[in-house]
Amino acid sequence: MSLVYNTVVKPMLFRLDPEKAHHGAVDALTLLSYTPGVKQLMRAINQLSGAAKPVEAFGLKFPNRVGLAAGFDKNADCWMAFEALGFGHVEIGTATYLAQPGNPKPRMFRYPQHDAIINRMGFNNDGAKTIAARLANQPGPEKRYMPLGVNIGKSKAASLDEAVEDYRGSFSLLAEHADYVALNVSSPNTPDLRKLQEEARLRELLGELKRLNDEREKSKPGSYRPILLKIAPDLSKEQLDDVLQTLSELKLDGIIATNTTISRPGPFAEVSQTGGLSGKPVREMSTEIIRYISKATEGKLPIIGVGGIDDLDSAKEKIDAGATLLQIYTGMIYQGPFFARNLARGLAKYCGDL
Repeated sequence: MSLVYNTVVKPMLFRLDPEKAHHGAVDALTLLSYTPGVKQLMRAINQLSGAAKPVEAFGLKFPNRVGLAAGFDKNADCWMAFEALGFGHVEIGTATYLAQPGNPKPRMFRYPQHDAIINRMGFNNDGAKTIAARLANQPGPEKRYMPLGVNIGKSKAASLDEAVEDYRGSFSLLAEHADYVALNVSSPNTPDLRKLQEEARLRELLGELKRLNDEREKSKPGSYRPILLKIAPDLSKEQLDDVLQTLSELKLDGIIATNTTISRPGPFAEVSQTGGLSGKPVREMSTEIIRYISKATEGKLPIIGVGGIDDLDSAKEKIDAGATLLQIYTGMIYQGPFFARNLARGLAKYCGDL
């Protein structure tokens, strides 16, 4: 299948504008999502055998260690298809409380010679209310083969002072449909969003959402949703220490490390496109952050490792650094739709899950 993708499908997709290719892929996977017989057959072929041990993290069980990062299925259109491709979880979004078109086009750029992408999408999505209604008509928690994370971010129209209420609105609409909720405070493509990683603002945001989450659990036992924070790879050690201290004090459930970077390492020093850089150039930055978090928390904070995973060795590297689960996106674009299946099988043997 990899040969077919690399010799036939990938050249065709890469002749298209990146965003048009993306929409075409979403349409095809949406069709697969609602074709039960085919989806179930592919799931049986591509998922790990029944002998595999589930991977446990923040109170959830995952059929394997490899998930899809937020950004591909922004609107909960096609996530169900990914179980057929061998994924162990999917994170949809980023969803914002208000629907928004995102930044002006073009806003996504491939760099095939470096297995990299720069994007400045700007959280284009249908809005939390519409996405919640869509999820309500899909399999809910405890009725899914794999966990579904919902990634939420700040609406562009909301000021920093309005951010807490904006996130609260999205959480209130979407949490009941999620297995976990990821808070995106690290995209470089929404003005001032990364300021929410500053200690005082982060503490206010996380404190309010944890309070809301605890209230949900009290009023309806079983409705608690693990909350994870998605951070940037560009944080200094001092900033990262502040983030980890806040997560510890508030007893947050986990962390996703990392988002795209605004730095331009190596050959990207002369690249003028603004936006977040993802793919192979982020690999080392992300792994070092994971290693630092794991050591600083003595391995007690569950980590989802993201950034530059494009083969089994780079996946093992993040596991060895301290990640429990992984997410891919750019790697799938360059390696093909069955990349997760291959990684999951390799990691299951490496980690003793089989």
